[in-house]
Amino acid sequence: MAVADGQKHHGWVAVIGLETHVQLATRSKIFSPSSTTFGDAPNSHVDPVVFGLPGSLPVLNALVLEFAVKAGLAINCHVAEHSKFDRKQYFYPDLPKNYQISQYDQPIATEGWIEIAVVEKGQPTTAKRIGIERLHMEEDAGKLLHAGADQLSGSTYSLVDYNRAGVPLVEIVSKPDLRSGREAATYAAELRRIMRYLGVSDGNMQEGSLRCDVNISVRPDEDAPFGTKVEIKNMNSFSAIQKACDYEFNRQMQAVVAGEAIVQETRLWDEGRQCTKSMRKKEGSSDYRYFPEPDLGPIHVSAAQRQAWQAELPELPAARRHRYGQELGLSEYDTRVLTDERPMADYFEAAVAAGGNPKAMANWLMGDLSAYLNARKLSADKLPFTPRRLVELVGLVEANAISGKTAKELLPELLANGGSPMALVEQRGLAMVSDPAQLAALVKEVLAAHPKEVEQFRQGKTKLKGFFVGQLMKKTRGKADPRLANRILAQALKA
Repeated sequence: MAVADGQKHHGWVAVIGLETHVQLATRSKIFSPSSTTFGDAPNSHVDPVVFGLPGSLPVLNALVLEFAVKAGLAINCHVAEHSKFDRKQYFYPDLPKNYQISQYDQPIATEGWIEIAVVEKGQPTTAKRIGIERLHMEEDAGKLLHAGADQLSGSTYSLVDYNRAGVPLVEIVSKPDLRSGREAATYAAELRRIMRYLGVSDGNMQEGSLRCDVNISVRPDEDAPFGTKVEIKNMNSFSAIQKACDYEFNRQMQAVVAGEAIVQETRLWDEGRQCTKSMRKKEGSSDYRYFPEPDLGPIHVSAAQRQAWQAELPELPAARRHRYGQELGLSEYDTRVLTDERPMADYFEAAVAAGGNPKAMANWLMGDLSAYLNARKLSADKLPFTPRRLVELVGLVEANAISGKTAKELLPELLANGGSPMALVEQRGLAMVSDPAQLAALVKEVLAAHPKEVEQFRQGKTKLKGFFVGQLMKKTRGKADPRLANRILAQALKA
């Protein structure tokens, strides 16, 4: 199904909201001491609390509360002084207790917003504020693996791994302020970026550390009432979010135009077929029979504690983007790339603070340095090559002590081993020949060695200048200052 960019077709508008589950980066689970380590043997990180065995009682992990409050503050939410946990009842094999401990009517944070930078093809970047309805804490469920047919009985079967059961999550529910698949993907990416800046989550979508459910409906114009919404579960990539929204908008719009009713249901995104498919009819909150969790007391966050955690928040991506543009004069593209990961932004700022030219630092970071990091799956904070040393290397180029080509050749070794660029240049004898008198003497030698070519040049065969440049570079082993060498050579040829 083709879809018009911006999710509009003959006036029809998409109305989209996201429910994002973010796994918190704690070492132990939300209510028990079992590990949250990913990738270990199935059912190796479980305990009586995870299974809800008689006599076991949950105890809230203090770091979960701290991370949840910091996440709420970072997305401009009101953090509740008093909140509580609730039991969400549902019977499914991935929940050994047959209920999930979550938050219902008194979540930890409400009424926030984040700003996204919307980049539409062929249009200037625009900033848009997306409302946040709530952020609440809850435990994750286990993981079901649906296997093939049993060889003896011939019946299909499923396996369950409870390692994820009890892993701490915050669920962040946006308001229905998104209007396109592109906006939805941009919002999810910005939310992930914020959580990673805070250090409250690694945001690894491949491991399920960040998962999004999309709620989408359509209406004939921006002022019409909301249509019947459909949920698309467990989007685990930004590309899938955008494509699922695009497909579902078109499917619903065509159905309504044809007079068909949209059913409130849960659908799944089929990556192979590039379409959504029905999974089940959507449950309402009454189906879960929430009631206050009897084994956990109320949560209290004092004003002093909230202010202390607020003071620990780093400068967030949107604020850095604005500052880099306004104070450092960088382009929108540069600011987006530099602030995508906190270690890269921190490295850039340290380089500028050490005296580096902002645009030159940005170019080196986004070019050769990023290529090196991406090839080795490293982040900038893991490099032994410090920001001050990058400033030193670029300074050698700007001072014509070495060529840009030489700097690029030295960079991989410096990135891998650290050390002083100036010392490495001196050790290898790579400094450019930039003494005018020395270059003039070398030019004289080159012209004296090729009188025939000099005469041809002076008779109009000016293309021979490249030949003389080559001979000079050969004589200096490529270390002649190109601009100075060209000027001196041109003067000598005219003499």
